[in-house]
Amino acid sequence: MRGPRGWWRGKSRPQQVETYTRWSFYFFSVVEITGMSGPLSGKIPPWLAGWLLAMIVGHAVVTTVTSAKALDWTRGRRARPVRALWALGTVTVVLAVTVLAVHQYGPVGRGTGQAVGTVYGGLMSWGGGLLTLGVRGRRQMLAIVSGFAVGAGVLSLPLGAAWPIAVVTAFLVFLSAGFLAVTCLFSVWLLDSVYELDEARETRARLAVAEERLRFGRDLHDVLGRNLSVISLKSELAVQLARRGRPEAVEQMIEVQRVAQESQREVRAVVRGYREADLGAELVGAQGVLAAAGIDCEVGDRTAGLPAEVQSVLGWVVREATTNVLRHGDARRCEVGLRVRERRVVLTVENDGVAGTPHGGGGSGLAGLRERLAAVGGTLRAGRVGEDRFRLAAEVPLTQETREVSGVTL
Repeated sequence: MRGPRGWWRGKSRPQQVETYTRWSFYFFSVVEITGMSGPLSGKIPPWLAGWLLAMIVGHAVVTTVTSAKALDWTRGRRARPVRALWALGTVTVVLAVTVLAVHQYGPVGRGTGQAVGTVYGGLMSWGGGLLTLGVRGRRQMLAIVSGFAVGAGVLSLPLGAAWPIAVVTAFLVFLSAGFLAVTCLFSVWLLDSVYELDEARETRARLAVAEERLRFGRDLHDVLGRNLSVISLKSELAVQLARRGRPEAVEQMIEVQRVAQESQREVRAVVRGYREADLGAELVGAQGVLAAAGIDCEVGDRTAGLPAEVQSVLGWVVREATTNVLRHGDARRCEVGLRVRERRVVLTVENDGVAGTPHGGGGSGLAGLRERLAAVGGTLRAGRVGEDRFRLAAEVPLTQETREVSGVTL
């Protein structure tokens, strides 16, 4: 079974940030309970301490549920939780007024003012601050915080509080709720930024693929455009000559055949150049792309002397592995090694980002690599190494002929 570390590393970077943000807001409930229940251990009746603690815990549960729904709304996974927000605001005001009413009219005795005041101010602060998760505009946040601060001062006056205490209470609620509101604003902004950066990285990868397709299309257009025009014109000329019974029609069709064969050779050359990959260039390109993505990359470049077909297929392995690291993983470091041992060339690509990385048997890209390697007698292995690393290893045999021609030393 996967432990907590594997569960955490199994998430992508945006998912990790979202999980951290969610549990930070859930921890606010723990802070609310512990912070406001401290004064309850003073000289107050046990029944009053029990009722106040029950109110604090109930309010913390409501804030936790509302925070979870509001965060889902900020991520676009659900509609705005209007009912939950209204419920939080209503519960906050009702519990706060109940606390003051019990203190004013109930048989609570003396020495309970500090505990009651702490609970009252805490309820108004936490309720007003976390309600700002349900709005987006800063003016709306300021209005909510100010409204709860003013409400905390005004509600305390008819329930026995002197006006200086009411003013201080309103000021403290404004500061506390304002701090929570700023925390909510920053947390949501940070979470949105992380997801936007992740989407930008995926978009960059898709644009790179689209640009390569356009380049390939332009090459085909340059190769076939002129030749197809020549074939069309000469075919039309041959038709006209044939209708007139002219022998030159045969020469024109022979020319059409020659141009068509030339076009075939040129298309094969374009496709061959597209399919072949230079290993040295792919290693340099992989290092540059990974470094631009903030991934520390160490590359070995022992490519001298390797046969062209081996370099081509291993170049495709490097290209696909780099794409997997960028798209599927969340790596911080990547190591690319190339060595010759036991009459085999071994290329390894190992990184520490296993989140979303395709496993050994899956992925159409890995299937395509296995087909390319099988054509030269090679094999491919891919899978986790330990709990937090992913390794892709390609092996290609060197025949006696290719070793003698290429001058590879074993």
